[in-house]
Amino acid sequence: MGSNTSFVTDLLTSIAERGRTFLDRSHRVTAATRVETLAERCETLLSGRGEASGVALAAGILDRYAHMKTGESIAFFEVLAEKFGPDPQRLAAALDSYGRNGLAAAADLHRASEPRRQELFRRFNLAPGGTLSLVRMREQLMDAMVRRRDLAEVDRDFAHLFSSWFNRGFLVLKRIDWSTPANVLEKIIRYEAVHAIRDWDDLRARVDSPDRRCYAFFHPALVDEPLIFVEVALMKETPGAIVPILDPARKTLRPQDATTAVFYSISNCQKGLAGVSFGNFLIKQVLEEIARELPSLDTFVTLSPVPGFRKWLDAERRTEQSLVLSPADAKALERLDTPDWQDKPELREELSVVLGPLAAYYFLAARTAKGTSVDPVARFHLGNGARLERINLMGDLSPKGIAQAAGLMVNYRYIPADIEKNHETFAGKGDVVASAGVRKLLKVDPASRALVPVT
Repeated sequence: MGSNTSFVTDLLTSIAERGRTFLDRSHRVTAATRVETLAERCETLLSGRGEASGVALAAGILDRYAHMKTGESIAFFEVLAEKFGPDPQRLAAALDSYGRNGLAAAADLHRASEPRRQELFRRFNLAPGGTLSLVRMREQLMDAMVRRRDLAEVDRDFAHLFSSWFNRGFLVLKRIDWSTPANVLEKIIRYEAVHAIRDWDDLRARVDSPDRRCYAFFHPALVDEPLIFVEVALMKETPGAIVPILDPARKTLRPQDATTAVFYSISNCQKGLAGVSFGNFLIKQVLEEIARELPSLDTFVTLSPVPGFRKWLDAERRTEQSLVLSPADAKALERLDTPDWQDKPELREELSVVLGPLAAYYFLAARTAKGTSVDPVARFHLGNGARLERINLMGDLSPKGIAQAAGLMVNYRYIPADIEKNHETFAGKGDVVASAGVRKLLKVDPASRALVPVT
């Protein structure tokens, strides 16, 4: 089977290379001409050539796109938005047929309403490496959309297709260790988004120590590109700070002596797959995997950052008549303005008194304008069925931890028997499932204060 697959791949690649050579023309043309020519080739690709020539044409289009400058790629997205939507004549005919024939014509109406871009992207995907090329294309589209919201329809088509192409059924869970190919390990270093990996020694400590694990999801079309990965520490207790986990001089624990699995870093790797959910499947599958491997484990928790806390807190401090901060709170929080306050034990202690209740209010009561929890990491874990277990003051005193959360970290706990119930509570009612310890920190009834929307 493997040799046949290799033969087919080599054959398609050879066809694509010949197609690129055949399609190549002089590069001494204007940007507008290059975009127009690419659009014409997209029309030709949609017209329905044979499969082999279609593969060559798709590869040629993707190759030319890859060499475009930023302005040219934006112009190409404009063409996709304006000229590759639904076919107006076909849609009008389908609507007329639906009006006359009802549900019998529903399938034709559905097909006619689909933007032609979607079929174009499917044909792009025939080219060798087409899937990764499309993921990278969407990354560039997302960058352009910072100023060009009119391109959102093109992005929706990417998201629609990717949600099917990267369905959970296609994902493969792999453990990352020191025997993993170097090119993949390099990407783990590059993609780590929570706690930066300093060097190769740091990476080895995270993936090759007996009491550490790393797992990633891969897709068959992106064999060397992790989609998302999670780092796990095996411990005897629930941690309240990140430094002991990352300490290179820590004492290694025998895996069979561990009782607690700590998910301390989850990193999405592909910006172009934003909006495609992997994390909920990843955590649950890794939980099952390590529970089978190590029956001694009975506690599954995260040690999570709180990326929205400092922004929310600073907004409240700037509000003259804050409904959240008392005058005493506001006065105490002035210590946050002291340079290097985190290095002064007396300031840390004074701040802890006020930060604990405010953190509890932030999680249990503060809401966005849409009525959801303010913190994005909280939304992920609570929506995934976890419980807010513990608030850890001064859990991350790194510059990043201070800037994002005034040093705050939290534990979310995954109790397998409660995951579904917790998910329904959060998703259906918007209620935060929290431990008694977290709720005791809340000094006021949230209902007694207006819930302050955070944009």
